[in-house]
Amino acid sequence: MDPKIIALEEKKLIGKSKRMSLEEDSTQELWKSFMPHRHSIPHRTDEMLYNLKVFDQGLGPMNFSSSTTFIKWAAVEVDQIDPEEMPAMETHLLSGGIYAVFLHRGPASEFNQTLQYIFKEWLPSSSYVLDDREHFERFTEDYRPADPESVEEVWIPVQYRG
Repeated sequence: MDPKIIALEEKKLIGKSKRMSLEEDSTQELWKSFMPHRHSIPHRTDEMLYNLKVFDQGLGPMNFSSSTTFIKWAAVEVDQIDPEEMPAMETHLLSGGIYAVFLHRGPASEFNQTLQYIFKEWLPSSSYVLDDREHFERFTEDYRPADPESVEEVWIPVQYRG
């Protein structure tokens, strides 16, 4: 499972966010509150959905636990933001930078295996280190978390180990 290394431009996102942890995971609630509004968001750049995690500064896989809190976003990319057009939504400016992009194939219940591979096998043996920026998954609107044929992109922020 070799990633693509992509230099990402800054992106404008609109969606909903919620602070949570893995122990107190409210991802389903977040996405259920967002999905009915996704088609009414103006200026969308594509049909992709973003499942974004913003960790507190300095947090890495070595000091992350199931009780660590982070802000999770359910969002879409737009090419311009006009807060008056979407008063019930929030905006986030996704940092640009280098990302290692992996494909997770299979149900969301097996996602942790993909993360284990990335952080315990690929990253330590790569030429990269984790960068302190957003992590996110990107998938199409027809993504089904329980489907064994599902595919989602896993974007991990990295910087060259120079």
